[in-house]
Formats: sequence, structure tokens, C-alpha cells
Amino acid sequence: MSIFSQRLIALRKERGLSQPAVAEGINAAPRAYQNYEYGTAEPRLSTLVRIADFYGVTLDYLAGRSDVPGPESGQDAP
Repeated sequence: MSIFSQRLIALRKERGLSQPAVAEGINAAPRAYQNYEYGTAEPRLSTLVRIADFYGVTLDYLAGRSDVPGPESGQDAP
């Protein structure tokens, strides 16, 4: 299972949400969201952005490039 899938599952469970609730929140089909969690499909960039916004995390966190879920405080934007 990919780090992306693992993080999606962890974020959803931390918030006590169901897969259909997240799918609705990001404007995706429930089956599509399930496939992201199962690692059988990868979302488009626009969907990744919606997922990151929904959970309040960065794209780098979702992709496993950072272990910091949100923007680091005290850091200026580029």
C-alpha cells in the first residue's frame, strides 16, 4: 500500500469520516475515492488539491514528501 493511500485512510479515520462522506466533500464518486484508498487508482492533480484542501494538509504530505501535515508556522511563502 502506498504512503498516499495510508495517509488518506489515516486522515479519514482521525476525523471519524466515512469514505462516502469524504467523496462527497471532495466532489468525487465514492468508488473513485475508495480506489484512491485501496491504491488501485491515482487522482488527477485537481482532485489531489481538493483532497488536500478538504483535510487541511499539503500536497507534499499526501505524497509522502513531508511528514508535516500542514504548512510550517513561521515559514514565509515563496
